Amino acid sequence: MNNQTTDYELILIDNTQKKFKSAAEAFNQEGKKAKGKYIIFTHQDVDLCSNTFLNDLELILDSISNLGIAGAAGKSKEKVIISNIKEGIPPKFSGKIQIDTPVKVQTLDECLFIIPRNVFDMVQFDEKVCNGWHLYAVDYSLSVNEEGLDVYVVPAPIYHKSAGESFSKEYYGILKKLLNKHKKNYKIVYTTMGNWDSEYPLIIQKIFQRSIFYWTKFKKKF
Repeated sequence: MNNQTTDYELILIDNTQKKFKSAAEAFNQEGKKAKGKYIIFTHQDVDLCSNTFLNDLELILDSISNLGIAGAAGKSKEKVIISNIKEGIPPKFSGKIQIDTPVKVQTLDECLFIIPRNVFDMVQFDEKVCNGWHLYAVDYSLSVNEEGLDVYVVPAPIYHKSAGESFSKEYYGILKKLLNKHKKNYKIVYTTMGNWDSEYPLIIQKIFQRSIFYWTKFKKKF
């Protein structure tokens, strides 16, 4: 961050004392402190792969009309992960499709995403549905789209130390509430962790999606 060629405001969130019960709560509270035109929410284990990252990103975001939220990785109805993120040692692209221009998607990954300040003032993270540490960007993507705004993956070159593999009990608890919340507008919710049918029993999807996800990760190692 110290080598970025443009000015920025850094707001660090320290939850070692468990002040916040969820990412949604933390982001709602701390996001209000931000003064910039765009608010970037990102994991702590993310490296920006260019000294001009912030400047380049701002130019890209300014070129997108009707922007609700943008991110470094996401998924559309075509069922393919779109991402310029690299992860692992040696670094490898995490998605099947890399881009050099913004691409509209249904939902975004939580790794790194950006919300315009004016949109954040209008739509907050849902602390009741996302009462933990998963799917908050997915829910926000669906929510702003329901408000008539668009969701984009942007060509943001970053390195993510963690692969983000997490199918915890909490994940499925939040997923169940998310599917119920958005079922009137989305029969299928496409995420970087799997595609979920709001009308089909989640327990069956859980077994199927976990098998696919871990088999895909296993194949990447060889």
